[in-house]
Amino acid sequence: MNSTVAVVILNYNGRNYLEQFLPSVIEHSHPHQIIIADNASTDDSVAFLKENYPLLTLIELAENTGYAGGYNRALKHVEADYFVLLNSDVEVTPSWIDPVIEYMQADEQIIACQPKVKSYHKKDYFEYAGAAGGFIDYLGYPFCRGRIFSTLEKDEGQYDNSQEVFWATGACLFVKSKAFFELGMLDESFFAHMEEIDFCWRAKNKGYKIAYCSNSIVYHVGGGTLQAESPFKTYLNFRNNLLMLYKNLSIAEFPAIYKLRRWLDFMAAFQLFLQGKAKNAKAVYTAHRDFKSMRLKYSTTDKLGLSHAQIYSKSIVREYFAKKYRKFSELNF
Repeated sequence: MNSTVAVVILNYNGRNYLEQFLPSVIEHSHPHQIIIADNASTDDSVAFLKENYPLLTLIELAENTGYAGGYNRALKHVEADYFVLLNSDVEVTPSWIDPVIEYMQADEQIIACQPKVKSYHKKDYFEYAGAAGGFIDYLGYPFCRGRIFSTLEKDEGQYDNSQEVFWATGACLFVKSKAFFELGMLDESFFAHMEEIDFCWRAKNKGYKIAYCSNSIVYHVGGGTLQAESPFKTYLNFRNNLLMLYKNLSIAEFPAIYKLRRWLDFMAAFQLFLQGKAKNAKAVYTAHRDFKSMRLKYSTTDKLGLSHAQIYSKSIVREYFAKKYRKFSELNF
């Protein structure tokens, strides 16, 4: 392989996850570097690490700047050919690193890649955050091979072919260090959620490839920092998705797509309200309000928009809710 690899775990109040999953990372990652970047935790994570893992490299960040800011700051202090951005709530398996690195080395255009991501709690099933590689539809809704909206597929070997995808999950993201910095790192305005999709879209706009490697498997708990029902998580997902679209769609494409998205998002907010989730519904409106002011910082030129083959040309919302498609294989890609 002859390349240096650094596994970097960004931790925020994840002491319990570190205690549970760090041993498997240490056991199965030799001889590669393992680095913990603590994002200004307020629990006893740092004390736990210093007492139990004094030989591990620990980067203590002064403030919590989210997933994007935390990794941007931490990775500036890491020297390696490849970074592995690994969530603290991930259980790795034997030989999880080398197959991905070897797959990336076989095609120099691949600058980011993910393994097969399965559910820690239902180990026969794919996991929400990444499954077998990510895609988006033309309206910006993300989905995966193995996961459409909240429906998870059972892993029966149907996605055991490694291939190019549109985005790779931030729960376990392999990325070439040189490309990471050349592309401007992660967008810190996102704070957390969908920054990896934005990063992958920007990479594809520069002619790079994003890939999925089926020969590596990890198990992800999910929701380790923000729970699924959190209004703040709802806010970040809606706001960041709009920012991602605005950043990467052409100036000719965005207005019509935003008009559709605004209608669909407000329908989603109404549904949340009917479910008794008034704070989540309000978060959708707040996301749209804040997007309008935040978008002013971004350029509207030099974008390839929807020209990528890995962007689904139909509406995944319609395919899922109207046509009742539940599996990636049912889509007419």
